Amino acid sequence: MKKMSALLGVFLTTSLLMAGGNVSTKLSTVAKIPAKTYQENQTYIEKDVQLMWQDKAYTESEYGAYKRQRSIGKAGSYRHAVKYCQRLNYAGFSDWRLPTSDELTHVHSKKGQVFSYFRDNDFWSSTPTVENKYYVVFPADAIRYARSKQQSNFIRCVRAR
Repeated sequence: MKKMSALLGVFLTTSLLMAGGNVSTKLSTVAKIPAKTYQENQTYIEKDVQLMWQDKAYTESEYGAYKRQRSIGKAGSYRHAVKYCQRLNYAGFSDWRLPTSDELTHVHSKKGQVFSYFRDNDFWSSTPTVENKYYVVFPADAIRYARSKQQSNFIRCVRAR
């Protein structure tokens, strides 16, 4: 047992000495992080109509809620969307609301993608239509469509600037 312990000790010491090799005392450089990374409380200012838009990343759980017709965060039913915006305290403001279909159509008809964080699915508006439905706007074509209040869609809040 003593011989085995001694042999193991010699083996470990030799291994550590050999593994040390050519060690530099300088630390490696830290990778640069690009300027366009996730920013907390990011907004988009629509100057021509004086509106401030919430521009926050959509999570996988929100996308899952959208797909499963559930309500979580920035995805859910019409009722959830209204409450989400009313309760939102974001970027130092608490006067957020659900945008009208005209406001959503206007911001999504601009050339290029104005938001850093977006989804290529319908977004709720506060504009009612017939048969107890509300308009949603599809960002790719900026066209509004009538949807049932129980259907799950994405949410983007807005406030007057």
